[in-house]
Parts: sequence; C-alpha cells; structure tokens
Amino acid sequence: MKDTIVVGVALHSEAGRRSGQRAIAWAAERAMDRRQRLELLSIVGGAVGMVGEAHLIDQARDDLRSQLEAEARTLTDAHPDRLDVRVRVDHGNPVAKLIDASKDAALLVIGSDFRGDAGPARGPHGIRIAAGSHAPVVVIPDADPGARSGVVVGVDGSDLSERAIAFAAAEADRLGEALITVIAWSPMEVSRNPGLYPPEYLDALARLSEESLGLSLAGLSSTYPDLRIERHVERGYPSEAIEVYARRARLTVLGSHGRGAIARFLLGSVSEEVLRRLPSAVAIVR
Repeated sequence: MKDTIVVGVALHSEAGRRSGQRAIAWAAERAMDRRQRLELLSIVGGAVGMVGEAHLIDQARDDLRSQLEAEARTLTDAHPDRLDVRVRVDHGNPVAKLIDASKDAALLVIGSDFRGDAGPARGPHGIRIAAGSHAPVVVIPDADPGARSGVVVGVDGSDLSERAIAFAAAEADRLGEALITVIAWSPMEVSRNPGLYPPEYLDALARLSEESLGLSLAGLSSTYPDLRIERHVERGYPSEAIEVYARRARLTVLGSHGRGAIARFLLGSVSEEVLRRLPSAVAIVR
C-alpha cells in the first residue's frame, strides 16, 4: 500500500517559501495522524541540456537540498519519533516531475501563493498538476485557516463523487469536523420565457437531487458513527454553491472527471472553477 505523502515545495521566492511551509505543515499533521511517511520534493527548473547550465543546476540542487533538510530537521525536532521525513531534489519541468512523483504517492500536496479574493485567480500550474496527478492532490492556499471549520464535499451522484465522499469523510473524521455535503441542481435552460418553470418541475428536480444525495451518503453513519453530516441541496451552478460553504471550511473535496491518456490532464469544469478561486484548501480526488 502506498504510504508516502509527497509535498511539492517551491523555495525560489519568499511567496513560494511561505506557501511551501503551509503545505508542509498541513501534510505533516496528516502524516502523523495517518502514520505515513513524508517526502519533501523540490524541482530545479531550466532548459535541460543548455550549454554551461550544469554547474548552475548543481549549485541550485545543493542549495535546495540544504533548505529542505533544514525544514525536515525542524519537523523531526518538533515531533520526535512521530515523523519519517525524507527530502529529494530533482531537475526538469516542475509540473511533469510532480505528476511523475505522484505515481508512488498516497497523496500529493502543493502550496499556492494565491491569497484569496484580493488577488487574481490561480494560474494554470496547480490545475495542471491536479488534473494530471495519479494520486489525490491537496492544494493549500497562502492564507491563515483561522476559525474555519468543516470539510465540504461536492456531490453529483457519480462513481467519482463516491470516492470524493469517502476521502472527505475520512478527513472530517480525522479532524473531528463536520462533513458538509453539497449537491446543486438547476432547471434546463430554455430560450423562451426562461424564468417561467412549472413549480412541480422545480420541486421534482430538488427532490431528485435530495434523493441522489441520500443514496450517495448511505452507509457513512455506520462507517463513522460519530461523524456529523450536514446535507445541503442548492439550486444554482455547482461551483458557486460549493464555494459558499467552502469559504468557511478547513478543506473542500472534489472529484476530477478526467479519463484516459489525454482526458487525465483535464479537470471537470466544477473542480477547475473551485480550484481557480481556491476558497479553502482543496483536495482533488481521482
């Protein structure tokens, strides 16, 4: 069984260092709770094979390794006998290298310098990593979690949604938090009188969504008898409904709908939209 949490750490800037430390702290807590190994991984970028680059790469690797080893010592000194921390420095395309590292990982954790609504939406790198990863990915924003509570999971009745629920329930149980489940529905768009829908049609959509949510959660209470589960059935676009709850949550869990060699590098639209805004720490489950 895969038992290593890989943390992608960018130490090339103050923002990268700060977000990397938040990712390390999150991953270390989970590793201790789940008794998993922790691997801190940094990537030296640059054009492979450029003339005269080898010496610079070696220097950069040595510097990164020293910084990672210092982070590892800080963790093991603070938590003696509770953490097995290893460090690794690689060279190449950071996105490709992190995706490759995920093949042997139980979980991939990356930090983000995104700081909430005050800044622009996230760039493509975190989204590409989450879409291409072979393991679940958790993206940690550069923001103080503060008084956040609860683990949010988006539900749509699919098999992948079931895996997201399982991941979210395990995390909520581990953290002693409520599991906040959200399913969203909206009426079919029509060009003529779009605001006029028969009430029975809207009631039926809401009822079907509520039934789908109930079926998706069947059996959770027996697996986690002490877990508090909230059920929310919302009319509206899924990513917007999820974000309302995610803004106050410790973690938001979503499924990636990528399939196949090419589709694996594409996130579902809902997952991508939530990840771009990063309202909380976000886990993408495959």
